[in-house]
Amino acid sequence: TQVLTESLQRGVVLSTGSFLVYEAHKLISGFAEVHASFKVEEVIEQADYLYGSGETEKLYQLLVQHKNSDDAELLWRLARSSRDLAQLSSTSAEEKRQLTYDSLEYAKKALEKNESNSAAHKWYGICLSDVGDYEGIKTKIGNAIVIKEHFQRAIELNPKDATTIHLIGIWCYSFAEMPWYQRKIAATLFATPPTSTFQEVLFSLVYAADPNFYSKNLLFLGKTYLKLNNKKMALLWLSKAKEYPAQTEEDKQVQKEALELLNSI
Repeated sequence: TQVLTESLQRGVVLSTGSFLVYEAHKLISGFAEVHASFKVEEVIEQADYLYGSGETEKLYQLLVQHKNSDDAELLWRLARSSRDLAQLSSTSAEEKRQLTYDSLEYAKKALEKNESNSAAHKWYGICLSDVGDYEGIKTKIGNAIVIKEHFQRAIELNPKDATTIHLIGIWCYSFAEMPWYQRKIAATLFATPPTSTFQEVLFSLVYAADPNFYSKNLLFLGKTYLKLNNKKMALLWLSKAKEYPAQTEEDKQVQKEALELLNSI
């Protein structure tokens, strides 16, 4: 009886010890998860600050360290950062190509981690379009429907995102002004080739989005009015594009193109 009692007591002690170890493990794991969560939030906060400051290279160096992350918010930001770095004039042609393909992979991974992330859909569409520049007009046109579907899904998830609405407008513009030989390619790829009109472009760039939010939006408004032979409105929007404060390299390119178009009118 004494042996049995001692054995039972020993079992209770061991069980209690095992329980305490288990609880300690849960507690430590909980702290680790919270810490990891805080770390992701801190990186995102740093990334958004660098993005707002136009620190393209520093932003990329920060985010590329997290390329194996499972967090969609980090991954779509890395896709955007890789693309922005590719756009810099100081980036070599070889680096530009690699960054373009990398950005698509990061955006794809972001979607895999969270299909309900609006920004992941937006940047997947943008990056897929960029890759088409390297794979030829047939691939670019072939990807067009997929690109638009991702932009539309992004808008469904975030209806107030002016950037994605602008992108739908640019998509429409590319098909509205498509030359005959590209239309012929489109006809071989689709039973019903995608089409658009310059009126549809205006709807996205003026009515659905805030027209003044982005230099490129102003530029394409001017270009669209030129296509519609409305020189008065074209002059208005191209002048706004030329005078838009240049904070990025893209803004500078917009100013340059706007000035060239103004001089040609």
